[in-house]
Amino acid sequence: MSQAGEGKDDAKPSLSPYEEAMEALSSLITKRSRADKSNKGDKYELLFDYIKMLELEEPIKQMKIIHVAGTKGKGSTCAFTESILRNCGFHTGLFTSPHLIDVRERFRLDGMDICEEKFLAYFWWCFDRFKERTTDEVPMPTYFRFLALLAFKIFAAEQVDVAILEVGLGGKYDATNVVQNPVVCGISSLGYDHMEILGNTLGQIAGEKAGIFKRGVPAFTVPQPDEAMLVLEEKASELDVHLEVAAPLDASVLSDLHLGLEGEHQYINAGLAIALCSTWLQRTGHVEINYLKEMTHLPEQFVKGLATAALQGRAQVVLDQLIESESSGDLVFYLDGAHSPESMDVCAKWFSLAIEGDYKPHNSYASTHGHNELGTSHDSVEIRHHEASKKSSTQFLLFNCMTVRDPELLLPRLMRACASHGVHFQKALFVPNVSVYYKVGASASTATDTQVDLSWQLILQRIWENLVHGEKGNDVKNTEVADDLEKGAQSCENSKVFPSLPVAINWLRDTVRKNRSGRSQVLVTGSLHLVGDVLRLVKK
Repeated sequence: MSQAGEGKDDAKPSLSPYEEAMEALSSLITKRSRADKSNKGDKYELLFDYIKMLELEEPIKQMKIIHVAGTKGKGSTCAFTESILRNCGFHTGLFTSPHLIDVRERFRLDGMDICEEKFLAYFWWCFDRFKERTTDEVPMPTYFRFLALLAFKIFAAEQVDVAILEVGLGGKYDATNVVQNPVVCGISSLGYDHMEILGNTLGQIAGEKAGIFKRGVPAFTVPQPDEAMLVLEEKASELDVHLEVAAPLDASVLSDLHLGLEGEHQYINAGLAIALCSTWLQRTGHVEINYLKEMTHLPEQFVKGLATAALQGRAQVVLDQLIESESSGDLVFYLDGAHSPESMDVCAKWFSLAIEGDYKPHNSYASTHGHNELGTSHDSVEIRHHEASKKSSTQFLLFNCMTVRDPELLLPRLMRACASHGVHFQKALFVPNVSVYYKVGASASTATDTQVDLSWQLILQRIWENLVHGEKGNDVKNTEVADDLEKGAQSCENSKVFPSLPVAINWLRDTVRKNRSGRSQVLVTGSLHLVGDVLRLVKK
């Protein structure tokens, strides 16, 4: 491997080994739409050629895998599942997507992101082998497929006891679905998302998700809409799959503790995780850990696992550290990567209850011990909020979504669900993501502000303004912005479009500085990419 930039341009700094790997990984990202079938690398059968190139056929067969698909909650279910089995004493591997800050988040060993040294060793082993062995007929794998194949390599080499795999998209043709003999499968809550690929009805979407079912392998799901459940049952019957509906976890079973992931909907995901772990333990011969199906009692390892599970970007609360250090005012970000109509309802409910409850201390294993698996302190957030409960608070929305989503469905659901809980945003802020979709790593930033196309954000703003104005037929008028800090912003009565996320964050910080006794509560949602971008900026 040569250091990029050597002998070429003295003014251009050399890349670090990790940055060089990110450049190589970025070369695998196709700029085609995910729904475009014209790319040779999109042929599902090529995955089996790739596995042969990496000599992973037998290692994958030997892995004791838990495979999880779904529209909402599959990442949370996987996080609970991994945490439970790790607390039962097993050496765990967890593959999830997308990452929020660093690609290594996708590969967790024993609850921790894979270290840079190991990541680089496994990355180049796979990348170089593909470079040597791929052809015009079997080209380099595309970005997500490479990452899934890398996960199999990592988990095989690290000899994990259990590999928990979150499906990236759909199920049937997902790169993780090369697994032929998982120990157990799970389907989390289903809803409308990725319809340009998976179909326009819940039945069609359920059929794609059920593509992870394997003959004779038990599977669990959660309560589903009738249309979706019917298809899941049909697919299960065809493959002699014993399909059960896992009941949501009864909070009383947690012995006065609290789930590590916030939100009432997490009890559904926790119930599914318990069923998956229990079945995995039974089918792999670990009967010494007793689990009662009636769920009136949980083993201590299960309770600790549920209470310490962590997943960034899902119902996560983060104080802006810059404002915290310089002002008596508060700037608090409530981050949730919801991006489907149904998840907008859940996100709005969580945000409304979170700001209403003011995050007073509650009992959780993480808060009792002052930390969770991500190394963040719940106590610092809870206590500060409790002390600040007398401050006047103002709510803002910070939003973006991908152009394949339908904002005419997302924004009304979010606004109405918040309004039903008495929450109304003073301003909605629309920004382009910092991340770009064809580059990975620290250098993956947008062009300069003047070059950014804001046409999509202006569409989002128009939809929001029309929603606020209702059916009065009022014209939505732009107002001129004089403040230098807001230069380039498109401002309306109830919303602003900013040319970049850093400019929007600075505007929020300046708002708090002007009102030192107040508290600004910002809901960040619509895109996990946006959530990751905010985390990068406010956790520095």
